[in-house]
Amino acid sequence: MEKYIRVSIIARLVYKKLNIVKKYLLKIILRQKNYEKNMKCKICDTQTVPLEDKQLQKIYFLCPCCEYIFLDENYVVSQDRELSQYQNHNNSLENIGYVNMFENFIDFFYSEIENPKKAFDFGSGPKPVLSQLFERKGLTCSIYDKFYACEKTYQNSTYDIITSTEVFEHLGNPLETLRMLKSLLNPQGIIAIMTLFHKNSQEDFLNWWYRRDPTHIGFFTPQTFEVLANICGLEVVRHDGKRVVVLRHR
Repeated sequence: MEKYIRVSIIARLVYKKLNIVKKYLLKIILRQKNYEKNMKCKICDTQTVPLEDKQLQKIYFLCPCCEYIFLDENYVVSQDRELSQYQNHNNSLENIGYVNMFENFIDFFYSEIENPKKAFDFGSGPKPVLSQLFERKGLTCSIYDKFYACEKTYQNSTYDIITSTEVFEHLGNPLETLRMLKSLLNPQGIIAIMTLFHKNSQEDFLNWWYRRDPTHIGFFTPQTFEVLANICGLEVVRHDGKRVVVLRHR
């Protein structure tokens, strides 16, 4: 009898604790749903649509206005993990395919500006290939990378050409970054950005290889850059519909 009473007391305590845990988990779920429901776009402040990626077990937010897609901050990887991912890249002058991509990138925008003298490559990577290609054209080029060239030597200067290649998909606040880049731009200068554009289709996005990189947290279309440019007092000069957009002062 004594044993039965003891078991009964333990059972009631366990049941009580389970109810407490259940209520706690329910609060978390409700808070998360409310959080998702009220998430505003980081660029244009429009109400976003939650996008559940069951395959990667992540949540994204899609803006119906500017078409920006960004990852829920709960799934953003640490800086150590981000750096280890970059160290897998083979970005150097010895990589012919990588150099050709940059040469095509330069060709796309170079005719938009007359006699450029100074360039700035934001997010230059471990081996600043783009700056070396600019120097071959007779330009001086400053670089910045938060991991590999973190001294902000670009400050207190302005530039004819500002580039940012394969960087914007890693940014938590692309609007803030673009405003900063604009502040460094000469009156007749251009900003050229490379990041692969999504097709503005939820189905395509959830099957897109580009989202699989754990360091890719923001995804754009030409429309996204039209909105970004307008907010920052810039205009889109041209884009290739795939991965490159060129901006200048409005």
